[in-house]
Amino acid sequence: MTQASSTQTIPQVTEVPRHIAVILDGNGRWATKRFLPRVAGHAKGVEKVRDIVEACALRGVEYLTLFAFSSENWRRPVDEVSFLMKLFVSALEREVAKMHANNIRLRVVGDLSRFDPKLQQMIAEAERKTAENTRLTVTICANYGGRWDILQAVNKMMAANPETTTYTEEQLAPYLAMAYAPEPDLFIRPGGEQRISNFLLWQLAYTELYFTDTLWPDFDAAALDAAIASYQQRERRFGRTSQQLVEHKKAS
Repeated sequence: MTQASSTQTIPQVTEVPRHIAVILDGNGRWATKRFLPRVAGHAKGVEKVRDIVEACALRGVEYLTLFAFSSENWRRPVDEVSFLMKLFVSALEREVAKMHANNIRLRVVGDLSRFDPKLQQMIAEAERKTAENTRLTVTICANYGGRWDILQAVNKMMAANPETTTYTEEQLAPYLAMAYAPEPDLFIRPGGEQRISNFLLWQLAYTELYFTDTLWPDFDAAALDAAIASYQQRERRFGRTSQQLVEHKKAS
């Protein structure tokens, strides 16, 4: 089912964000600071994913989306990209059974055609295995870019409606890579950078943004709680005035 758009309707605001999106940034710098090869940082970052998935499940988060490998990351050194692909395979081998046992669903979105056929098969099998799980949906964005997402959605929409000359948000929405999830309530970027780096460009329209200098391998449950606490102090107006929010709360 396609989720409602924050520019078309006013989403329900909950104390704990329903959907958290994270850019996994700072792995290489974490390793460099410790005089380790960059790949050691990526390995540590994978371990941290397990911790944050567990923390989100315990806090009642319904969707966790992790930007693991962007369409621009192919520009990195060949050895590093090769290691990241092997890391992805080993993580799937180790973690999928645990996720399934904990009622966690796994989704992987992005242009997967560039990946090795074995990895594509492993992704498909992991998604099938966990498809009925309901506690938390974890989405890994791999070879993903926000502009790619919008373009592939437009192309699919036009192919499905060849006689149409003008389109609406409602017509486009079902073709976006994450049409199954509500738009993120909270975006977190560790690592000190303050940009969204071509991540979920369409979906972040009204998301609350949180930036921290903490590098991803050091991002723990306490850091997650700090981000959620910051979110809870935000006034989510969605185009309305503060007075309208006050009146809405009184009415409800």
